[in-house]
Amino acid sequence: MNRKKKCGKHAVISGIRMPQLRCTRVSESGILRRVALALCACLLFTTVFGGCGTEASDEPVDPNKLQVMASFYTMYDFAQKIGGEHVQVTCMVPSGTEPHDWEPSTKDITRMEQTDVFIYNGAGMEHWVSDVLAGLSNKKLISVEASQGVSLLRSAEEEESHDHEAVHADEDEEDGHDAHEHGEYDPHVWLDPMNAKQEMQNICEAFSEADPEHRADYQANYEKWAKQFDELDKTYQTTLENLSERNIVVAHEAYGYLCRRYNLTQVSIEGMSPDSEPDPGRMADIIDFVRANNVRAIFFEELSGSRTAETVAAETGVKLLTLSPLEGLSDRQEETGGDYFSVMEENLQQLTEALR
Repeated sequence: MNRKKKCGKHAVISGIRMPQLRCTRVSESGILRRVALALCACLLFTTVFGGCGTEASDEPVDPNKLQVMASFYTMYDFAQKIGGEHVQVTCMVPSGTEPHDWEPSTKDITRMEQTDVFIYNGAGMEHWVSDVLAGLSNKKLISVEASQGVSLLRSAEEEESHDHEAVHADEDEEDGHDAHEHGEYDPHVWLDPMNAKQEMQNICEAFSEADPEHRADYQANYEKWAKQFDELDKTYQTTLENLSERNIVVAHEAYGYLCRRYNLTQVSIEGMSPDSEPDPGRMADIIDFVRANNVRAIFFEELSGSRTAETVAAETGVKLLTLSPLEGLSDRQEETGGDYFSVMEENLQQLTEALR
């Protein structure tokens, strides 16, 4: 299930290309072996319900609550907001872990066998989903691709080969080709609040299907948060619309939907995966772009580091600012009780500082 890591040859400028477990035998002692077996059994019947991606706790499954697994932080946050007191949610990707190339462990798959609802973003974010779902024996599981219904952006890495792929579209379709799983689209749909609202609606519908007794509560929670999305969108619109600068230079090609929504221009140093490595020519093109376009800041992500962003900033003399793709919370954000809305508000402050 390992996915190839790609490094595109071009930076993105608003879609325009720029050159550039198992139980181990601990002892022969009968007592120790019984302890080991007990621990394995515990892992089969307990799950995580406190924070996102912490290790398995001793808190047992509550049979009176809907059991939910979410692929990474944003899906976890949306699930908690919709489900409220009626759900117990496990976040699969551990805190502080970049989710693009993460894959579920045997323990994660074991938990999925006991889950009522599985929530994932889709659009290629979780490259392992199809294989894992196909191997499950849990027939009651309701899986929801939260990005269903969102108008997807093609990734810059795939735009070059789009014409070639179109030639083979018919045979790919016959072979069951699923473009969403092969990096064709930018998966970071949730950075547009209107897309995030659509994702939350899809989650609400899945919960209502799995637990119709509490349908009214799920719908009420959705309506509450839908208003928050609308207010966030309005704040972004009014704050950004009159700023003279429109270019943002980012380490990770994650902000296409945000830029599309608010008429900004994204130039990415790295590709869709934040651990891709730009070649020297691409770095030179980015540096030239910064100098030629009065770019005032380079954005990096707390979870992914800032090496390439630091290099560009050092060469051009501009400052470094953080911008979160909301794939997870930083330690600082966890400590202050951050969530989707608070992080998006932080992002707006950082964008305003860079563009005013």
